[in-house]
Amino acid sequence: MNLKEAFRFQNRLQDLFRTAEDIVSDDRNVLKVERTTLRKKIMPEVENEVVMETPDSEYADQITRMCEFLLYLLEEQEKLADAIHAAKAQLDVHIDSETGLNRTRQLLAAIFAHMGDLRSSEITIAGGGTGYRFNADGNQVAYKCDLKKVTTIHFDRLRIRKYANQLHKKADEVSAALDQALINTDVGYEAPFDVNDSFASVFEEFVSSHPDR
Repeated sequence: MNLKEAFRFQNRLQDLFRTAEDIVSDDRNVLKVERTTLRKKIMPEVENEVVMETPDSEYADQITRMCEFLLYLLEEQEKLADAIHAAKAQLDVHIDSETGLNRTRQLLAAIFAHMGDLRSSEITIAGGGTGYRFNADGNQVAYKCDLKKVTTIHFDRLRIRKYANQLHKKADEVSAALDQALINTDVGYEAPFDVNDSFASVFEEFVSSHPDR
C-alpha cells in the first residue's frame, strides 16, 4: 500500500479500536446482573421472579475475546505506525509539518483574498443620525438627521492581493508535492483485512483465525 492508503487504514484501525473499547468499557456488558423479586417472602404460595438484565452489546458473551481483539488492533496500529514512520523517513518533504503549514497558508490566503475584495464606499443613511436641541420652550429634545457613512480602504490593497496570490500558488505547489508523496511512497505493511470490512466481520475473522491466548 502507499502512504495515502496507509493513513486511511490507520484511521480505520482507530475507529475499530474505539468501537471495541466502548463495548468493554460499559459495565452492562462485562457484568451479569440478576434481579430477584422476593415475592415468596410476602406470599409463600407465589414463586420469586428472577430476571437477568439485558446487556447493551451483542458481544457481551465474548468480552474476553473482545479484550484480546483490542490487543490485536493495538499491535496492528504499532506495526503500521512503524511502517509509516520508516516510509516518511525516506521522503525529501516533511509530510506532517508541511501539511500543517499548508493549512496556515490557505487560511492566510483566504483572509488576504477577502481583504482584496473590499471596496471604499460612501452612503447616506436616511434618519441614521441623532442629536439634541432646544425647542421654543427651552426644553432639550431629540431629533433625527441623515447620516453619511464613508468607508475607506486602510491598507495597500494591491500588495495584499499580491501576497494572497503568492500564498495560493505556494499552497497549490505544496499540495501537489504532498499528493505525489502520498501516492508514490510505498509502506511496508500488509493489511490483515480490507479497510471497508465491517466491525462484525473483522471481529469474527479475528476470533476464527486467532486461538485463545
